[in-house]
Amino acid sequence: MPALTAFPVMTYKSQYLQTLAARGYIHQLTDAEAIDQRAMKPGLMAYVGFDLTGPSLHVGHLMSIMMLRRLQQHGGKPIALMGGGTTKVGDPSGKDTARQLLDDAAIAANKASIRRVFERFLRFDDSPTGAIMLDNAEWLDQLKYIEFLRDYGRHFSVNRMLTMDSVRLRLEREQPLSFLEFNYMVLQAYDFVELHRRYGCVMQMGGSDQWGNIIQGVDLGRRVLGAELYGLTTPLITNADGSKMGKTAAGAVWLNADMLPDWDYWQFWRNVDDRDVGKFLRLFTDMPDDEITRLEALEGADINSAKVALANAATALCRGEDAARTAEETARATFAEGGAGGSLPQAALAFPAPLVDALVATGLAASKGEARRKIGEKAVRVDGEVVADAAHMIAGPAKLSLGRKRHALVVST
Repeated sequence: MPALTAFPVMTYKSQYLQTLAARGYIHQLTDAEAIDQRAMKPGLMAYVGFDLTGPSLHVGHLMSIMMLRRLQQHGGKPIALMGGGTTKVGDPSGKDTARQLLDDAAIAANKASIRRVFERFLRFDDSPTGAIMLDNAEWLDQLKYIEFLRDYGRHFSVNRMLTMDSVRLRLEREQPLSFLEFNYMVLQAYDFVELHRRYGCVMQMGGSDQWGNIIQGVDLGRRVLGAELYGLTTPLITNADGSKMGKTAAGAVWLNADMLPDWDYWQFWRNVDDRDVGKFLRLFTDMPDDEITRLEALEGADINSAKVALANAATALCRGEDAARTAEETARATFAEGGAGGSLPQAALAFPAPLVDALVATGLAASKGEARRKIGEKAVRVDGEVVADAAHMIAGPAKLSLGRKRHALVVST
């Protein structure tokens, strides 16, 4: 077994680990000193795996994407591993039930959609530090089951697998765990072996919930190839109030623009808790440390300028400079000048239209029931005026507001 280093406090020599530590990315490492020594040499190759369960990743995946970005910025070579193979199995980590299994066509469509986001954060080219996007279906789809069990299954202890959080927590809650899902950690470990064999990759990175799976890969590489492999995990990021970062009342904060409008993405960052501004600037932007220190020291109403800076920087990374600029201009027109910014979410309706329908069409409410409830709570405004009648009809184009922070436009069909 590799030596384990949890919550490291050592002083790193490599600029890569210095940056990760200073910005809050490091939770655990398998061998901090060895990783630090390796990171001092050019060309450190590391990967993160992403299952293709949907057409977009969400902000919960940003930590891992930013880890790959930091690696490339410090002379390493990042691998974004698409889980075309493992998606057919389903990662049980953090889940009470089995994931819905997708067919090959759905997985391929999700992969094509997700790739667009990675091209925002990473540089894909043939240079020594150019990122690589791979799909583990390339080797997993070709496995011969009996041979695989003979060559690799014998290196896994079922006793030990049962202690892994992804399995143990499901069993403790008496939730079903299929044999298919039980194999997930074996396949993930095998991914690490294949990436080292084919490309020379020496490190796997991921969230803290992947620690057990990563350790299995490090151990399998040592047993099968005699390779010295490493693992590094990031902490679970929570908001200042203790809630899980990236979860909102409206649902997940998607990275793809066709899943979440640029305005809503910008607003997510603009509305973070005052106490989270500095942390999120370090984790999710490239802003220099001295500027972050200045911004997080602002107090009172001045902290809003730091939130705008965070929203602009985070949105520019994921959606582009134009999206960030337009969102900021829309916010200024909507809030400071009392207008209706052009990049607000819109829905086209035939007027007169029920306000309840308009709230659902614009995404301000998930259902008519929720819309009626919000109206009854006097949380809905039409063109700035509170409406408390659930039967209210909208006569023409209008700006709808839910609370102080969510807005949308209804226009004529």
